[in-house]
Amino acid sequence: MKLRTLCYWLAAALLLGCQSPLQNGDTRTEIYLPLLEGRQVAVFSNHTGLVGDRHLVDILLENQVNVTAIFSPEHGFRGKADAGAGVSDGTDPETGVPILSLYGNSGEVHPSAEDMSRFDVLVVDIQDVGLRFYTYYITLCHLVDACGEHGKEVIILDRPNPNGHYVDGPVLDMALKSGVGHLPIPVVHGLTLAELVGMAQGEGWLTEAGNRCKVTSVLCKNYTHGTPCEIPAPPSPNLPNLQAIYLYPSLCPFEGTVVSLGRGTDKPFQQYGHPAMEGRYAYHFTPESRPGAQDPPLKGQICYGVDLSALPDARTIGLDLSYVIDAYSILREKGQAEGFFSPFFDKLLGVQWVREMIEEGCSTAEIRERWQPEVEAFKALRHKYLLYEE
Repeated sequence: MKLRTLCYWLAAALLLGCQSPLQNGDTRTEIYLPLLEGRQVAVFSNHTGLVGDRHLVDILLENQVNVTAIFSPEHGFRGKADAGAGVSDGTDPETGVPILSLYGNSGEVHPSAEDMSRFDVLVVDIQDVGLRFYTYYITLCHLVDACGEHGKEVIILDRPNPNGHYVDGPVLDMALKSGVGHLPIPVVHGLTLAELVGMAQGEGWLTEAGNRCKVTSVLCKNYTHGTPCEIPAPPSPNLPNLQAIYLYPSLCPFEGTVVSLGRGTDKPFQQYGHPAMEGRYAYHFTPESRPGAQDPPLKGQICYGVDLSALPDARTIGLDLSYVIDAYSILREKGQAEGFFSPFFDKLLGVQWVREMIEEGCSTAEIRERWQPEVEAFKALRHKYLLYEE
């Protein structure tokens, strides 16, 4: 019996030892470094562009790659700016490489002709979270368009999508295209950045120049869409951990309401509340100014609501509108539903009918039933562009 048990554990250990660890595209230097020899290179990245515990830019410079510019997205290259805050151009103090912001105070999201003259090839290494309203992919689409227009090549060092294991939510009504919705895709699209760019080009969703831009993708190794993955750093100031990232599809719609989702607290995107919800809930929090949330909604006010930071299996809940419906129902009972939704809510959801159904008193199941045919149609289209197994 003891020998049989020992053999079992030896076999298990051998099996585990044979399972290769997941590798991001940026670790596969043997593939992409030869493509950069003798070329001027720009990098689209931020604080998440880590290869182990070092930044991609440092790895490139160490290997004598001529890095001439860094493009930074929302939150800036160091990932510290507030959501939606303009970020100025600058210089990376650690490397001396110029930083060109694509989220500046002017609102211009397209790189200038002068910016594009600085390089031959653009290398992309940034951690996305797989949501239509998360802006990194939008910045990348603008860059691919610009690279196509100026005859530049793009190399995407792909990364896992922590929400890549499912597809959910309504497809964007392009009449509501905005800075938080750029492509006709569901709220949760289930694609890595390499797959999403491939789909955008394949379906002709970019500009004519962007659709013909040469894009090379260095894929993750040992990754499937069902693979749970860690992230090297919080992708933005208010997504501090995987719990927040998993809850992001369900709680981000609160950005278009009068309810706080925890910005200005130690649990952003992991709780929600409003002063008028006192009496229904005892749990409470008070938003205050802090890095990444200098002026949060309901600042200094006690918000009563729900703590989801310890919610089990948050990875499996999908896009759950029950939280928004809960808060709306409470404020309506108290006669405070007027002005609950702002126009931004429709932009986040990508359609008007979700808000209308909530206002009509429809349930989460009824709303989900309406968007499900769109999800199934998108999943069939998405399958053509998958670079990894499900």
